Amino acid sequence: MAKKLLLHICCAPDATIPWPEYIAEGFETTGYFYGSNIHPEEEYEKRLEALKMLKASVGASVVLPEYAPPAWFSRAEKFADEPEGGKRCEICFCAQLEAAAEYAAKNGYDAVSTTLTISPHKNAALINKIGAETAEKYGVEWIERVWRKNNGFKRSVDESRRLGLYRQNYCGCVYSLCNGGKTE
Repeated sequence: MAKKLLLHICCAPDATIPWPEYIAEGFETTGYFYGSNIHPEEEYEKRLEALKMLKASVGASVVLPEYAPPAWFSRAEKFADEPEGGKRCEICFCAQLEAAAEYAAKNGYDAVSTTLTISPHKNAALINKIGAETAEKYGVEWIERVWRKNNGFKRSVDESRRLGLYRQNYCGCVYSLCNGGKTE
């Protein structure tokens, strides 16, 4: 029997490689799009539409938790002045991966993973550390991957173009947007 995997998806372009690869590896893979860290809401909607296009292409299902920015802001706002890659990013990774791991545990998934590590702008070691700790807390397996290896990021850019997916130029965080940060 295939392992049930909940794949945390930060955005459609970053999922273009991991999602079909997990399916090809035999995982029963469902996407999980957190999204409450994405601002403004119009940006969230653009990313959601891109995800729906990818979902149709991959032929898999996706979980769309409620878009609830206040919960994200309550965790991140005290780190608004942090530089990109600093404590605010760590808090954001925690919020996203904890939501995914909690959902996985409550809904019968065996494992959880993320697409976050495809970006060359993000700290893959930190993401995998947070993912492993969070998965353990909720009693599910963490599947560690660094998707940017083997030209993963370039392949995701190419696949996004092929599929006509919207590609953002910032991570989604309003503080990153206001500070001119590029962390997608």
